[in-house]
Amino acid sequence: MADEGFFRPALDGLVPYEPGKPVEEVQRELGLARVVKLASNEGAFGPFPDALAAIERAARELNRYPDGGAYRLRVALAEKHGVQPEQVALAAGADGVIGYLSLAALDPGDEIVCGWPSFPSYVLDAIKMGAEPRRVPLQADRYDPAQLLATVTPRTKIVYLCNPNNPTGTMVDRAAIDAYFARVPGHVLTVLDEAYFEYVDEPDYPDGIEEYLKAGARRVLVLRTFSKIYGLAGLRVGYGVGPADVVQGIAKVRNAFDINHVAQEAALASLGHEDEIVRRREATAEGRAQVQAALLELELPVAEPPVANFVFAHVGGDARTLFEALLREGVVVRPLAPFGAPEAVRITVGTKEENEFLAEALRRVLTAAARPVD
Repeated sequence: MADEGFFRPALDGLVPYEPGKPVEEVQRELGLARVVKLASNEGAFGPFPDALAAIERAARELNRYPDGGAYRLRVALAEKHGVQPEQVALAAGADGVIGYLSLAALDPGDEIVCGWPSFPSYVLDAIKMGAEPRRVPLQADRYDPAQLLATVTPRTKIVYLCNPNNPTGTMVDRAAIDAYFARVPGHVLTVLDEAYFEYVDEPDYPDGIEEYLKAGARRVLVLRTFSKIYGLAGLRVGYGVGPADVVQGIAKVRNAFDINHVAQEAALASLGHEDEIVRRREATAEGRAQVQAALLELELPVAEPPVANFVFAHVGGDARTLFEALLREGVVVRPLAPFGAPEAVRITVGTKEENEFLAEALRRVLTAAARPVD
């Protein structure tokens, strides 16, 4: 047995990540003809045709290591956003950027501030480094930037603002974020997590790169990803755009080959298809309304208004009960205890037919739950 003192004390309260079972295993265990996965906020559409072609070409070169610096993709993203390549940090998902930033910036005794419930990696990656996460309760299921500011101390290094917030799917408007940046202390790096940026079609939703990094010259790192609307979740490509010194710090701890060759080529081929982005955004909005209507019809309150590709629902009790009942019906949703919301579920927007399948399963489950026991 390993010496009890072998691992860092900061890890004592953590448990290894346990992914959900594969769809095929759920089908086999429960004897189901079909399982619809609406748990992981994946896009309802696959890779763009150009990305599929790039994947096929890149597969022929898998005997070679990938470009460790992802040069072509980094330059293309810099051109897309009108910044310098030195301002773009790439990683295996936006989650990877968060991990590298934590590794580069946080020491024991440092603090991070975030809303809660929110994306767990903000908290977990801080704890791994011995830093202290300070969680600020959401107001009306959304981030409260004024309370984030009130929680900042001289020990705070990073403030996370998830917009739209995962798991509630709500957004903070431009005026509230403008007011935040007008007051945030200079020693704080703000991380604007915009993983669901492409889904939002609200005039009051600010573009963090254009409005705060570039025009506002704020000390901000803005996160984006190819995992959602671009349909590349299985390849894991995310990035941050921010100050060159922050990107350089991340580069010092980044694994050289963490974005594989196929992923780089697929992401590069996905750029420039704005018409398809619009089509997917509009289709997702229709599906989101479909899911929201099904939940409200069954008197399950939702976080409103949802603006991303998922809907957050309060279930009025332990969410695992509903999760397990839906699983037996062939629908996988996400119970949210790890996100800080044990009485809620998050439901990804699927295709029209998948959303209908979900609605029918919900009706059966909730009808059975309301039926008196003999």
